[in-house]
Amino acid sequence: MSRPSAAPPETGGAAPPPADTLRSATAVHGLLSSLLRHAPRDISLTSLAALSTLDRSGPRRVTELAALEGVTQPSVTTLVNNLERVGFVERRADPADRRAVLVALTPAGTEYLHSRRRASAETYARLIARLSPEQGAALAAAVPALERLRELDEEEREPRPAEPPPGG
Repeated sequence: MSRPSAAPPETGGAAPPPADTLRSATAVHGLLSSLLRHAPRDISLTSLAALSTLDRSGPRRVTELAALEGVTQPSVTTLVNNLERVGFVERRADPADRRAVLVALTPAGTEYLHSRRRASAETYARLIARLSPEQGAALAAAVPALERLRELDEEEREPRPAEPPPGG
């Protein structure tokens, strides 16, 4: 019995990307997949993503964190409980609304996240050092574009304020 194939992502009717764009995207995706395969498996990728979001954007309500990570609120509550148990996050009163609670990184969570990033960067630095000078220069020239891609991804993930009702 054959497995059903996953439906391709919606493109909104847009034309497929040019071949060179698709090749670049495939190369970046492969590199990221490789990074994930070599990373320690001491916490889940969802937990790591949540820590990264908190590091990047500051304390968040569980509902906001769930929206940013694209997972359900009950799943994020469980994730936060687990991260709190190991000392990587803490719950704080929201200064804007004392009834609400924010989830924030602890110093231990920040150090954990930054040490993982350093270890990953060192792994890739060793590989980059093995490139030819021309390939190293090409990669260095691509850094601004790669940084902009990350910014664009963050902009797309950030929830937008609700639209006011028409006529209101």
